[in-house]
Amino acid sequence: MLQDTLNDAMSVIKNAEKVGKGECTVRPSSKLVGRVLKVMQESGYIKQFELVEDGRSRIFRVALSGQINDCGVIRPRYSVKVADLEKYEARYLPAQDFGVLILTTTKGVVTHMEAKKGGVGGKLLAFVY
Repeated sequence: MLQDTLNDAMSVIKNAEKVGKGECTVRPSSKLVGRVLKVMQESGYIKQFELVEDGRSRIFRVALSGQINDCGVIRPRYSVKVADLEKYEARYLPAQDFGVLILTTTKGVVTHMEAKKGGVGGKLLAFVY
């Protein structure tokens, strides 16, 4: 039963990484899932991804790199200021400068480090390490 497309996508990726697969398919697709996958690719957690037309719907085919120890969605989606990012880093990431928080801002979907550099806050979406 589908509840949250981002949560379903992160669960599929985490389970495929734990089993040791090199590739997984994420369905259903959404713009938010695509933007989060792009941030994960830029951070080096996945190799690449592509949007595939399935006939009924569209799916993402994700090539995994074996770099993910854990990933998940942050619920509820907390609103954070730049000054509060360190508190959430300590809560969701195992160590400082290890892993990324993914958040949506007025500048788009970015990592917490880019949000600090840009001086913008937003809403927390997910974590990856």
